[in-house]
Amino acid sequence: MRKDVRILLVGEPKVGKTSLIMSLVSEEFPAVVPYRAEEITIPADVTPERVPTHIVDYSEAEQTDEQLYQEISKANVICIVYSVNNKKSIEKVTSHWIPLINERTDKDSRVPLILVGNKSDLVEHSSMETVLPIMNKYTEIETCVEMRSACVRALTRIFKVSDLDNNGVLNDYELTFFQMTCFNTPLAPQALEDVKNVVSKNLTDGVHDNGLTLKGFLFLHTLFIQRGRHETTWTVLRRFGYDDDLELHQDYLFPPLKIPPDCTTELNHNAYLFLQSVFDKHDKDRDCALSPEELMDLFNVFPYIPWGLDVNSTVCTNDQGWITYQGYLSQWTLTTYLDVQRCLEYLGYLGYSIIAEQESQASAITVTRDKKLDLQKKQTQRNVFRCHVFGLTGSGKTGFLQGFLGRNLVHQRTIREEHKSYYAISTAHVYGQEKYLLLHEVFPDFDVLSETELSCDIVCLIYDVSNPCSFEYCSRIFKQHFMDSKTPCMLIAAKSDLPETKQQYCMTPLEFCRKHKMPPPQSYTCNTAAAPSKDIFIKLTTMAVYPHARLRCMCTCNRCTFCLCQNFLNSELVQTVRTKLYTVVFSRHITHADLKSSAFWLRASVGATVCAVLGFAMYRALLRSR
Repeated sequence: MRKDVRILLVGEPKVGKTSLIMSLVSEEFPAVVPYRAEEITIPADVTPERVPTHIVDYSEAEQTDEQLYQEISKANVICIVYSVNNKKSIEKVTSHWIPLINERTDKDSRVPLILVGNKSDLVEHSSMETVLPIMNKYTEIETCVEMRSACVRALTRIFKVSDLDNNGVLNDYELTFFQMTCFNTPLAPQALEDVKNVVSKNLTDGVHDNGLTLKGFLFLHTLFIQRGRHETTWTVLRRFGYDDDLELHQDYLFPPLKIPPDCTTELNHNAYLFLQSVFDKHDKDRDCALSPEELMDLFNVFPYIPWGLDVNSTVCTNDQGWITYQGYLSQWTLTTYLDVQRCLEYLGYLGYSIIAEQESQASAITVTRDKKLDLQKKQTQRNVFRCHVFGLTGSGKTGFLQGFLGRNLVHQRTIREEHKSYYAISTAHVYGQEKYLLLHEVFPDFDVLSETELSCDIVCLIYDVSNPCSFEYCSRIFKQHFMDSKTPCMLIAAKSDLPETKQQYCMTPLEFCRKHKMPPPQSYTCNTAAAPSKDIFIKLTTMAVYPHARLRCMCTCNRCTFCLCQNFLNSELVQTVRTKLYTVVFSRHITHADLKSSAFWLRASVGATVCAVLGFAMYRALLRSR
């Protein structure tokens, strides 16, 4: 092991050799740079290898060739410095410096070379494409030190994720949070000020409103790299999920998540809180919608745009066609339900595990229990329910999906064909609870339906009341695939604003529903002046949430449970009993003393109880007869 290490810096004039050495000593870039820095010695106790290190500068203006040759012969490591914005200085690496050094060193024990790309903050590109062939040709080159463009991109994403209020600077709270996240130790107030002072002395726009700008953040890491403190930058990169190639690691983007069969995936409460904070962070005008510019800003931390143009016809938008807060959460819910791995990836780009202080994105996901258990226990904790929509071409399926999002026929005609979606998702309230209903327009092969096409919470069969051949398609789908299943089905009589035509089928749609114990056909149209009614979607969601109840409460068919109850409550017998009870209770012959008598109220209570028991007995008898 060497007793000490001697490092020589060579290169063309004005590439920044002296500035590198002086910034290492003073921890800031000097305003005035001499031709050559004096030799400096770094004590053993402050170097990682515990070896004294001597750093020697070379200046063509102040030293002779003979002095240069002597320094080359004494050096243990030689750094060839070039400027990334000076093509000539890069060319000189191979045309002058490497041949010169090789001539002055023993072939069998040549000194290791390090290429140092300086002034990377002055250009947008990297010189690595030019330098890599040089490194491959000359085996004596150990490495090349330059803040690569990939590193700049990674640090830029890290800055944007850490900028919690999206104001373009890292304030003291954000810097402290960043420090705790990466190094598990807070920054003292004085240390915060020292960091900002170093940046502001070297960059006029490195600090703004007492916060660190992106340029200042990148400058700090450039300083770390140039001072040989690569481990500091790598610690940050690793914490935010980057691998050796400066790409987000697959284990970071796709943490393990076990999903048993017949289970679904949903976002949990913490995930929705995080996504709400992301929305608020980018909704700069506070209009509860994301403009195209705000949406692009949100996706700036992604390597690609994750949402296509069909998103605007999948979720709710405002009058300008911008995704609303509800639509934004709906799209995330849809992604989680249909492709949870992609959702994990997206949350990774947004830095969920960092900001939410969770182990991984998997903690944002709830895996629901098997649907069979829900049916057995007659209750569910799920919040997302899937409805498959079947119907003949032109029957009104697309209009039905868009109507769910509040778009009438006039609005629907403005949607371009290539932007249309086969999905629509929004919320519906079921007995005061908000649930997500996911509509999916399905185009089946009659002979075969895939497992995915059969797997849903409710089936919606749509026919066009003005097309006599439309209903037969629905009946075939039902008989072939759903007649013997436990999935509830509903028949939708679409385009109900048009004259109704007799369907060319052996029975009417109403008779068909009665025969198969389905709710009667539900009339629907999106040809309205305002937004179409959402009542039908609430009914669909209710049936999906409570499939075990076989709800028939949307009709006046006089056959279902709801109608039997209503008929009983409205029957002449019950009305007579109720009238007589009212007469007894509120008769003028009742004195003030009677009203205070406990015996009177006891008799009234007993009478009401008797009526209730008799009514329940009659209700059970009617159900048995059914």
